[in-house]
Amino acid sequence: MAELPARAAVVGCGVIGAAWAARMRLRSVDVAVYDPSPTASEVLDAVMADAVLAWAALGLATDQVGSLTIVDSIAEAVDGAGLVQESVPERIDIKHSTLAAIDDVAPLNALIASSTSGYQPSDLATAMNHPERFVVAHPFNPVYLLPLVEVVGGVQTSLGTIDRAMDTYRALGMHPLHVRKEIDAFIADRLLEAVWREALWLVNDGIATTEEIDDAIRFGFGLRWAQMGTFETYRIAGGEGGMRHFMAQFGPALKWPWTKLMDTPELTDELIDTIADQSDAQAGDRSIRDLAQERDRNLVAILSALESVGAGAGQTLAQLREPQQPSRHKHVKMLR
Repeated sequence: MAELPARAAVVGCGVIGAAWAARMRLRSVDVAVYDPSPTASEVLDAVMADAVLAWAALGLATDQVGSLTIVDSIAEAVDGAGLVQESVPERIDIKHSTLAAIDDVAPLNALIASSTSGYQPSDLATAMNHPERFVVAHPFNPVYLLPLVEVVGGVQTSLGTIDRAMDTYRALGMHPLHVRKEIDAFIADRLLEAVWREALWLVNDGIATTEEIDDAIRFGFGLRWAQMGTFETYRIAGGEGGMRHFMAQFGPALKWPWTKLMDTPELTDELIDTIADQSDAQAGDRSIRDLAQERDRNLVAILSALESVGAGAGQTLAQLREPQQPSRHKHVKMLR
């Protein structure tokens, strides 16, 4: 496993940035954080507490974590950092100004990455003087539990930077997926977008409620997706003839007008109210924090089960248990 950076910076600490900080610290990396929000400290503490609980439930070490320092500027955050993870809001102007500021003051050998869920790295890198060291590293929430990170280089990103990014995120206990061609929303979000569009239509047309749609996923194909992807699942569905038989049997159905993947229902006030009201009813008296902790408990159980059979993300969890290089830290507090 590649060597971890001794120090990392996280710029922008909403839910994603705070979860990045938690994963880094749990891998014994010292983290400096910059976020002008007055609630950043509270978010960092809450997310770290949830991350520690989740890792402890997985049987992973939580007694030696990296330090956390909240600073007042980007320059202070990136000082001495080997990895800088930008996680500011998804607005191109904010991304450009933030990345330009990071690029101006970060050490020349620092790997700079954006957590963007949709912008192409070449578009983001136009604000930078050193775009060769920049990648998109798109994670999934909660970052401290879900191992996938999509690594995407721009036209000016060096091959060495791609290799270094893959090694760095692997050392953080993740499963880096190199997206070889730039495309809006990369791979996973394009798949999620297709499901999301269809779900909106099903609510819009009065076919199903938010709870019924979620039930269709969690009691059905969602369980398959946790351990085996779409193509392997459909290969099995093809019987002894495999994927070729499946395509021959079900391929013609793709021409049937079942879905509306290229259209989106108009987000009228009425549709928004319907979705929000149904979602409120579905959540009942569970707060957002309650739901997040329920999600984490479920993911811990799923990851543990997958590890026991050596499948899917369970393989990444098993790798996290491999001996780490001696920590640079004594027993420090798990929270700030």
